[in-house]
Amino acid sequence: MFHLMFSTPCLYVIVRFILPMPWPLPVRLASALVLLLASQYHLYARFSSGSVFSPEFPRALLIFFNWAFGAILLLAVLQVVMDLGALLTMLVRQQWLTIPATLRYGAGTAALLLAAIGVHQAVRVPPVKDVEVAIKNLPPQFDGYRLLQLTDMHITRLFDAAWARAVVDRSNALGVDLIVVTGDLIDGSLSARTRDVEPLRDLHAPDGVYVIPGNHEYFFDNELWMQHFVSMGMQRLNNSHATIARDGAQLTLAGVTDLSAPRAGLPGPDLKQALSGAPEQAPVILLDHQPRNARLAARQGVALQLSGHTHGGMILPLAPIIAKANEGFVSGLYDVEGMQLYVNNGTALWPGFAVRLGVPSELTRITLRRAPG
Repeated sequence: MFHLMFSTPCLYVIVRFILPMPWPLPVRLASALVLLLASQYHLYARFSSGSVFSPEFPRALLIFFNWAFGAILLLAVLQVVMDLGALLTMLVRQQWLTIPATLRYGAGTAALLLAAIGVHQAVRVPPVKDVEVAIKNLPPQFDGYRLLQLTDMHITRLFDAAWARAVVDRSNALGVDLIVVTGDLIDGSLSARTRDVEPLRDLHAPDGVYVIPGNHEYFFDNELWMQHFVSMGMQRLNNSHATIARDGAQLTLAGVTDLSAPRAGLPGPDLKQALSGAPEQAPVILLDHQPRNARLAARQGVALQLSGHTHGGMILPLAPIIAKANEGFVSGLYDVEGMQLYVNNGTALWPGFAVRLGVPSELTRITLRRAPG
């Protein structure tokens, strides 16, 4: 079903874009075959590693496949728009209408260019995004406290060791007090990704580097991966918390497991357990990979929740659809019943569809401020 779903746009393009073109039949058939082969990128990934989430090909080939696959999807959307426009025009004029070849050429060119831009935006080292968050009852000692959120790094052959090294170097240069990584660090087994994740060992901040799992860690032996992250110097929050002290004041940093954990036979997110024994007056910052439980967190007294998972929607018009699947949250800062929720666009994204249009990746430097009153 997975491969059939991703083949459908290609079949639509073949039937409604390629076959009506004024080309010789052998050219149309050859073009259709090329598109069909390009659309099976995820099937090739499964052959290469046993998983659609871990394509084990050279980076240049992965970039090509993402560009080709992205162009097919975008062209399918543009063709649907042309078809609907033609249908409405025919209904109004009460006469048959043929979409001109020049319009098809324009749509094809636009799809190719937009896909190239989208892949470039996806695979680059992210720019820094500065966000200020006002926290109720934040101790004065933490006013101006800075933390860096990394999330959805999806380290793979696409987001490889060189990319990870550049992200680490840029992160360390930001001079933050704390670094948090809110899940989906990897795609692939430990044996396949050991070299690519090694640069993360050099992440450092005065108050430490903390990590929680995302749903993708559970695709590839979560416990083994989390133990490896700990061996690299990260501190794991597994339905647990840590206390950060500064000049006699305290912050609670809590982290929960992912909603997908029970499907792997592991404990799901338990905020009550995570906050057990936490200082009563300390504001709580919660790390939760998915934003869907934000309202529950707000009702348990969390001041700020940091999430990812949505990739910001990846392509701007998709944002409302992605939001609907995540309780209305997709990108940016939200006020949720008095709690602040920040949903990060992601440091990278899944290499199976590495396209961003209007939704940039980010290294998110968050500055805490005392809320008025």
